[in-house]
Amino acid sequence: MSGRGKFVTLEGVDGSGKSTHSGYVEALLQRAGHRVLRTREPGGTPLAEALRQVVLESPMDGVCEALLMFAARADHVRQMIRPALEAGTWVVCDRFTDATMAYQGGGKGVPAALIRDLANATHGDLWPDLTLLFDCPFEVASARLASTGKTMDRFEREGRAFFERVRSAYLDAAAAASARIRVIDASKTLDEVKKSIEENVSMF
Repeated sequence: MSGRGKFVTLEGVDGSGKSTHSGYVEALLQRAGHRVLRTREPGGTPLAEALRQVVLESPMDGVCEALLMFAARADHVRQMIRPALEAGTWVVCDRFTDATMAYQGGGKGVPAALIRDLANATHGDLWPDLTLLFDCPFEVASARLASTGKTMDRFEREGRAFFERVRSAYLDAAAAASARIRVIDASKTLDEVKKSIEENVSMF
């Protein structure tokens, strides 16, 4: 396989089901004949995974969160994402900079200009070729989180107001970049969501 690989990201509020579907996206791409690397953010490398634990467990303000997210992202991009893409591998990543714009920007009020500057310094012109945005109402997301029975991290424990700010930021991003960001109604049944994923991936 020759040529650069494609970069596919999955985004959405906690409880939207995006992480559940990352393996399905990987399988669809593999079926189409692509070599695929599946990863996540924050995370993907030993350093980034360590920073992930700090971010998810330690209370901090939005600017501190954004700085740690981009520190993890810088290592992830340099160690894994860029080398894979350059080798012709397709990368499927659970969250990327759109998440920082939504959570730290929309949710915590970190200035968009600061996030853009950090993004430029961290990954420059590297942006996803396709982003699947899993969208659902607060009631659906919160019910799903509660049904897992696992201990929720501090983002998952946030209330409705935070959720709505994050969701709104995601939908604004989708409206501004509709060619890249495809919105999937994650409140539908599993089969319906999978069908929507297939349609969007096949068009790509």
